[in-house]
Order: sequence, then structure tokens, then C-alpha cells
Amino acid sequence: MSNILIIKHGSLGDIAQASGAIQDISENHREDQVHLLTTKPYFELFKKNSFIHNVILDKRLSRFNLIYLYLLMRTLKKLNIQKVYDLQNSSRTKFYKNILFPKANFNTWSSSETTLPSNISKEEFDKNPVLNRFEHQLKTSGLDTQNTMTPNFNWSCTNIDNIKNHNELREYIVLFPFCSAHLNVKKWPYYNELIELIKNRFNDKYKIVVAPGPSEINDAMNIRAISILDQNEALNISQLSTLIKESSFVLANDTGPAHMSAHLGVKGLALFGKHTTALKVSIERENFKAIQVDDLNKLSAEKVFERMFSALD
Repeated sequence: MSNILIIKHGSLGDIAQASGAIQDISENHREDQVHLLTTKPYFELFKKNSFIHNVILDKRLSRFNLIYLYLLMRTLKKLNIQKVYDLQNSSRTKFYKNILFPKANFNTWSSSETTLPSNISKEEFDKNPVLNRFEHQLKTSGLDTQNTMTPNFNWSCTNIDNIKNHNELREYIVLFPFCSAHLNVKKWPYYNELIELIKNRFNDKYKIVVAPGPSEINDAMNIRAISILDQNEALNISQLSTLIKESSFVLANDTGPAHMSAHLGVKGLALFGKHTTALKVSIERENFKAIQVDDLNKLSAEKVFERMFSALD
């Protein structure tokens, strides 16, 4: 039995996307112990993943914090790791490689760089859809990839009956109208108009809810929907996963919850402007689709409702 290390730091959408790759790595190493290195927001979450035996916290302190770096590298070296699957593929994880396995190829350290096709640059390769990049990385590393292209994020769910009962949720639609303050280009501005269209067409059949993050609770007051909280606090990731999983429909900007929804198998739509494409981020699934436009400000509530109605009716 050997020790295998997977590195996946985040973000939330990336965690959902990597679920299939993590499953494939584990199933190709059934006789080994699979360890995963991640950051604080996902440390407890990954403990729910049955394909991982041990979760290691990376505080991601400065590279110049030599004491921390020494302690982290000592922890990893004690495991006598035989192979690393770098699913983060960042400059930081490349830095870790240069410390742990400076001369390693894909037989020891699997990353997009060590498995890069000979006829393409890293810059060009990174333009491919994210799941295709994972699949190429793992196949080149000799793995059978049955799940990489179809991530399943259901492992993240938990029981939220108390929250649903408190809010009397039966059939409901979840909206994610928020985004990071520095990414307003991702924000569609017509959620309240859409809510009116839904209510006018379906009356009281569906409750309309939002699930704001910790920094979005005040902003949620501007959306004419029910804010779903847990004792006045934002839902944790597992609670949010279940709220999404048990919903009738999800509509979201291109944010982490949109990617969670896609890989939880729910019906839904993600709205994309010109900041990226739905194809590149591998978000479209059997039930979850995308609307892609050049300018989200010009995408009407009527157009979005038309797409929703065809899935809900």
C-alpha cells in the first residue's frame, strides 16, 4: 500500500468540478491511501468525501514564511508519498513540486504541465474546457477515467429538514443573484423582474428563495425572495448543496453555486456574459444549461423566463 496525494485548494466551483477526477484517482488506487491537501474553507467538506482517506490543511501562508513551509513539507514528506495528482495546477503547487520532487515527470507528479501535449503550449492548453484538461492529465498519467467528465457533487450534501421545515419549503426555485464585488461583469441585473414573471405565471406553486453568503446577507434584502439562513447565519457548503439538490430549479450568475448546481444534477440555468464561455468552464450538463450573451445588461427577464418555463412546465 502506497500513499497518494491529491492537491485541490479551491474555489468552490473548482471543488465541484474536480469531484469526478478525485473519484477516478481513488478508484485507480484502490489499494492505496489517498490524502488530499486543501485550504480551510474546504477542509471539513472534504472529510465527507468517501474517496479520500485523510485531509491535510494547507494554510497557504506566504512562501517566505519558512517555518510554515518547513512544517508543511515535513508533514508531506513523512507520508512517503509515491505519487501526487496536482488538480490545482497553480504557481503555488508548482512551487511545492520544486521542493518535494524537483525532477519528477508525470510518473511521480501529475499536473497539466508535466502531462502537457508536445504540440501545444501551456497557454493554449489552458484554453480547453476544464474537464477536458483534467481528463487529459489523468489519462496521460495512466488512469482509467470513468467519472472525470461527469463530476458528481452529491457527496457534499447533508440533511437540512429543519431549515426546509422552518421556511416551509416544498417546491422552490433557488436564485443566486450575487457575485464577488470585483466581478460585477458576471452580474445579471434583472432578478426582481424575473421573480414577478415567475409569480404571475405560477402563482404560489413555487417559493422563490436566495441563499446569500456571509457577505451577501444585507444585499439579499434587495431581492424579492426568501433568504434561507441557518439561525441568521449563511448556510455552510453542505447545507447549500442540499438546498440546491432538492430544488425544482436553479438560476445563477457564473459563480460557485452555479457549478455546484450543474454537478448536483438539478435543472437550472447559468447566465454568462463575455467574461468567459460556458464551454470553457464545462458547466453544461444534461439538466443544467447556460445562456451566453455579449452583454448581460441586454439579456431581458422575459428571455430568461422563456428558457426557465420550458424546463418547469
